[in-house]
This record gives sequence, C-alpha cells and structure tokens, in this order.
Amino acid sequence: MHILLVLLKKEFTQILRNRFLLLIMFQMPVIQLLILPLAATYEMKNISMSVVDKDHSSYSAKLIDKFTASGYFKLNSYADSYEKALESIEDNTSDLIIEIPENFERTLIREKKADILINANAIDGTKAGLSSSYAASIIADFNKDIRETLLQPGKLNPAPRISITYSNWFNPTLHYPTYMVPGILVTLLSLVGGFMAALNIVSEKEKGTIEQINVTPVKKTTFIVSKIIPFWIIGMIIFTLGLLISRFVYHIYPVGTYGTLYIFAMAYMIAFLGLGLLISTYSDNQQQAMFIAFFFLIIFILLSGEFTPITSMPDWAQKMTKLNPLSYFVEVMRLVMLKGSSFRDVLTQFLTICGFGVVLNTWAVLNYKKTS
Repeated sequence: MHILLVLLKKEFTQILRNRFLLLIMFQMPVIQLLILPLAATYEMKNISMSVVDKDHSSYSAKLIDKFTASGYFKLNSYADSYEKALESIEDNTSDLIIEIPENFERTLIREKKADILINANAIDGTKAGLSSSYAASIIADFNKDIRETLLQPGKLNPAPRISITYSNWFNPTLHYPTYMVPGILVTLLSLVGGFMAALNIVSEKEKGTIEQINVTPVKKTTFIVSKIIPFWIIGMIIFTLGLLISRFVYHIYPVGTYGTLYIFAMAYMIAFLGLGLLISTYSDNQQQAMFIAFFFLIIFILLSGEFTPITSMPDWAQKMTKLNPLSYFVEVMRLVMLKGSSFRDVLTQFLTICGFGVVLNTWAVLNYKKTS
C-alpha cells in the first residue's frame, strides 16, 4: 500500500508539473462540449431555394410565402426558366428548385389536383432527403389550407379525415442538442481517457524513467493501478464539468439519477483506461501510441450510435458494436438522462462494461514487460 501511495504521488506530481497537459485535459473537453452540440446536428435551417413560378397567381404566391415563412427555407432567387434555376444548383448557391407550372391555380381548382416539381441537390444525400421531406410537408399543409379555407365550400367533395394526436416522448421539443450532448460527453471522456493513458507509459519509455521502475520490486499490477487512478480521477472531474455544462448551458436535466450516471462512468473509465494502457504496452514511442489510439477511437465513435442509430447500420456493423465500449455508455447516458432509466434498467450494460474492464486491464498487466 505504501508503494502504491508513493507511485501515486509521483504520477500526480508529473501531471501537475505539465501545465500544457492540464490545459488539454480540462479546456479541450469544455470548449468542445460548448461547440460540438451546436455544430453536430441533422436539423436543417436556411435551405437555399430557387423558385420558377410560371403561374404568377395568388395560389403560387401563397405557396412560396408558406415556404419562406417556415423557417427552414430562404428564397435565393426567382428564375424565369428551369434551366436558369438549374445553374444555381450547379453553382452550389441553391439547394432546392421548386417549379410551379403554368395554370397551376386554374388546374388545381378545376381538376382538383396539380403538379409541382421539386429538384434537390443530392451531393449531400442527408440534406437533400431532409429538404425534400420538409418541402413535401409544407406542400401537404398548403393543400390542407386550400381544402379548408381557400376553396369555396362545395368545390371539393368531402373526404373522410383522420385526426392525429401525437406527442414526443423523452425530448418533447425535439431539441437536437438534448440528443447530442450525452453522446458527445461520452466521446470527450473517451478521448481524454484513451489518449492520455496511451501516452502515459510510452512517455516514460522515451524518457528512460521506466527502466528505473523496472529494476525495483514494484509489482506490475501495482504499477498499472498507479497509472489508472490519477487519470480515473481526472476523468470523473471532466465528467462532472460536462454534466454541469449540460445543465446550465443546454438546460438538460437528467430524468434519472446522477448516482446511476456516476456508477456507470466509474466503471467505464476503468475499462477505457485499461485500453489506453494496453496500447501503451504495445507502443515504443508516443507517435505510435497516438496513431493506434486514434485508429480505435475513430472506429469506436462511428460505431457508437452517437450520430447514426445502431439499428440503421448493416448487420455486420451492428455485431461489431457489441465489442465497442462507447456504444454501451452512449446508450446508457441517453437512457438515464432523457428516459429516466434506473440502474436496474442498465444493469446488463454495466456488467458488460465491467467485463471490458477486467479483460483490458488484465491484458495490460500481462503484456507489460518488467524486468527486476
């Protein structure tokens, strides 16, 4: 126990001496958590729209007004022809073309239907799909307004209607940062745990201090534990800062308990620090450790379900997520913070993370080469 305390004192002294490292560990997650949730969003705003209005009627004007008033579209240009509107798509100044044909109003009143062309720039498939979906929803709403208010009674045959009442559970306002902040907090915690732990032993190899420890009677397990505890404490401090930012900046209040979050975060940090230390035992220098850690982190982040739902991934990718610690923590963060799940509800994920921790840390201890 005395040897462990001495090693811990050494580790904390090294960390506190490196002010640049402290800035990276604490300022980087805070700044990124303030910026990333606002940038990493699939909610589209200010979609540039080019309009080709060949009808110039009151109906076409009201339809265009409905688009611009929605808050999702901004009118970029009025074009005389479809060919001119297409030039704005090719120049990347417009994302969507709406062409209203001649006699649009007269056809709609007489024949009870009319066609409108929507042409989306599909280089960005996600943006094209969402903008087309928004446009279709606005046109459907416009069609409803025509049926209810714009057309005179009796012009259209009465049709049966189904009234829909819906509510959004767990995120009633559909506030996108509410969905993203828990996942981004997990990613930032993993970056600190993965990178810092991976560089820890390797930095001592490069400085030569590892050789002095190797010839001491310090056991490998004690040495690995002394490397884990300081960054585990730092990770929990960063996790606390992240929860404070989510509460006071984004106004995200966990529906579940903070105790469940902290218990899971403690186990997760031990597991992920074990991965970082395992990487450091295989690396000869800091450059190798950084590349290997970066390789695994990119895969873990993309397969975590943070940006893309796991159920939307191919079968082989869904199977790979079972070996991804991030996917379990991202899921638990959203379950506890948004849904209010209890510890019993996330017990399976907790036991899985504990299994990761045992395997990775045991592997790191066994792989650490010590000569005494």
